[in-house]
Amino acid sequence: MVEGLIGKKIGMTQTFDEKGNVAPVTVIKAGPCTVIQKKTKEKDGYSALQLSLVEEKGRKKVTRPLIGHYKKSGIPPMKILREFRFEEGKEVKEGDQFFVDIFQVGEKVHVLGTSKGKGFAGVMKRWGFHGGKASHGSMFHRAPGSIGASAFPSRVVKGKKLPGHMGNNRVTVKNLKVIQADKENNLLVVKGAVPGARGGYLLIKKANFLPESSMPEQTKPEQVKAEKPKPEQPKPEQPEVKQPEQAKPEQVKPEKSQAEQPEQEQPKAEKPESNPSQNEASKEEKKE
Repeated sequence: MVEGLIGKKIGMTQTFDEKGNVAPVTVIKAGPCTVIQKKTKEKDGYSALQLSLVEEKGRKKVTRPLIGHYKKSGIPPMKILREFRFEEGKEVKEGDQFFVDIFQVGEKVHVLGTSKGKGFAGVMKRWGFHGGKASHGSMFHRAPGSIGASAFPSRVVKGKKLPGHMGNNRVTVKNLKVIQADKENNLLVVKGAVPGARGGYLLIKKANFLPESSMPEQTKPEQVKAEKPKPEQPKPEQPEVKQPEQAKPEQVKPEKSQAEQPEQEQPKAEKPESNPSQNEASKEEKKE
């Protein structure tokens, strides 16, 4: 299965659903698209299919290399050639065709195209500026006004909204709903507007196209499982081995000198008791 197709914008109209609600739709001529070249990872570094939209009128001026490029597919060189992703599991070769039936009703698609060119436009049309007063004598109507400071930074800042070329850009409108897919007439009807004018080329791609082969293999990091704590086993009691007590060396106290030794108290001599009679006799002799 291929990612999308090349189409051509026919125009816009409106449809009614089952409940009677009106919906604006765009009619696109999508396909048939022929495979011009198949690119592979081994040869080209990536996988893709080159598709070309088959039209009544082909390219006017054709070079020989382009003729050789289209030779395998069996069709003359066409005006547009684009690449799309595809599922590598299915066999696809040059010359195979894809039709609008690859899209299902109700499916979402992305539409890429080139918007309409508007030429050189002013700020009011290009950016939606309000402009000045329309009264007489204001002298300021559609001009952009001030575009920056003079002292600092003394230049116009990049990205400033100014007059310039408008339109003619590559635009992508996402998630448009498929209303109808007509394989017999190669018509695809989508809800809403798509970029570009009538007759412009479009690329219609599936919104949720993810081929398995193109997705890089993501290696998931190994999750480390948390180990459950094991129950603690009772350790066998080992008999305590008493170590022999080591004899401590006796500390020899230093002898104190005689000066430091305290003086020993000598016993006092007892005085003989005196008789009172003898004391009186001694006193009388001293008087004489």
